[in-house]
Amino acid sequence: MTRLEELVRAADTVAILGHTNPDGDCVGSCLAAYNYIKEQDPGKDVTVYLEKAPQKLSYMKGFGEIRHEAPEGLKADLCICLDCSARDMLKAFEPVLDGAVYSICLDHHVTNPGFANENIIDAKASSACEVLYGQLAGEKISRDVAECLYTGIITDSGVFKYDNTSARTMEIAGRLMEKGIEFGRIIDEAFYRKSYLQTQILGRALLESVSFLDGKAVFSVIRKKDMEFYGVDKSDLDGIVEQLRLIDGVEVAIFLSESAPGEFKASLRAKNYADVSRIAKYFGGGGHKKAAGCTMHGNVHDVINNLSEHIERQILEHETKNAEAHRQH
Repeated sequence: MTRLEELVRAADTVAILGHTNPDGDCVGSCLAAYNYIKEQDPGKDVTVYLEKAPQKLSYMKGFGEIRHEAPEGLKADLCICLDCSARDMLKAFEPVLDGAVYSICLDHHVTNPGFANENIIDAKASSACEVLYGQLAGEKISRDVAECLYTGIITDSGVFKYDNTSARTMEIAGRLMEKGIEFGRIIDEAFYRKSYLQTQILGRALLESVSFLDGKAVFSVIRKKDMEFYGVDKSDLDGIVEQLRLIDGVEVAIFLSESAPGEFKASLRAKNYADVSRIAKYFGGGGHKKAAGCTMHGNVHDVINNLSEHIERQILEHETKNAEAHRQH
């Protein structure tokens, strides 16, 4: 029996939490844990608390059971935090963690300081779902649970193309496929499905993108008034930064979404050598080497200037290192 299973068995009430602006790995890991626990002990009181997630992830079992608000003064026996790099990333659900009798965090972010009573953090894992898989009994994983786990793995590995994909990642994905999941459909749903309005806002973001640092970086911004005009919310902006990253010659892509006047959520993506987790951490955020985020304050010009300074430094370091290597040869 794994440590997670021991803690769950000893608890009557379990609260499952993930980070703000939940993505496929966050929702997938939370629902995988939820479904696994409910299947093993249907009578156990288990609840997932998350902000509103992208509707395209609604194919996962339990999606409709997610609660977007927690009762005041909730005191769960066990709080499970998944895919959350820091306690403040829980946002409005931080009191659930504080009120829990005991807590455990399963994560793969290298920036995670270990904020729960127990922490299982594997920075080499592709995703929180890969970490969670190691805490579940393989023979007890149902097709529904496998579908959730597979969603998280493909989301954070970019369908196995990011450098956080390992042989173990592929091995786990194969075992999940053996559970009978429709893996092709999951990839389509999690990555490519978009509503007409989402396509429109994506088109606007790409059209108004700005290239800088000699084409090695690009940014775009969507303001609250734009979101209101198109009738979309922050969950509909998923995938825009990845499209910016794919532009030829770009090493770092930045997507800013305005959350309040003078406040922007910055999503950062790197292609080859840049480490955007270092940049995000400097500004109070976190993430992975190739995918990270943080909250920035000021006007767009200020935000991009601040980020640009760090990006340019990494680009120059890389170019200097390459030049020295050529001279030695």
